Amino acid sequence: MNAVIVAIDQLTKAVVRNNMFIGESKPIINNFFHLTYITNDGMAFGLDFPGGNFLFNFVSISLTIFLAWYYWQERNSNILLRISLLCILAGAIGNLIDRIFFGTVVDFLDFMIGGYHWYVFNIADSSVTVGMCLYILFSVKYQSKSKPIINTE
Repeated sequence: MNAVIVAIDQLTKAVVRNNMFIGESKPIINNFFHLTYITNDGMAFGLDFPGGNFLFNFVSISLTIFLAWYYWQERNSNILLRISLLCILAGAIGNLIDRIFFGTVVDFLDFMIGGYHWYVFNIADSSVTVGMCLYILFSVKYQSKSKPIINTE
């Protein structure tokens, strides 16, 4: 699953990179969904990271390694937890590939409803978002039923 998400993410970004120019927007469903080619050299939602790209890449690589280790530790646990971690990890890897090889991340999925225009994002961002939602669901549904970390007796 992880490799499939990364492959789809990289394939869609390559198609956009090779067939559109930066700033170009192609309506798919007018005033609802457009393909809009932008690049992002910061974090989610275009936020900048203090310390520049080198430090941001170092932190990204470190967190990706941590996520891989965490998944490995949980490889035999609840399926919902494993799927959530794989989605987060796949998204992190997809965007990290862009940062390392291109210096910037390609974003192209552009949704709007009426006057509300969401941030432009990509498949990797979607994977991280789905993974985080599943992780929260896991935490609410299963984590609260487990033993507390600190024994208060």
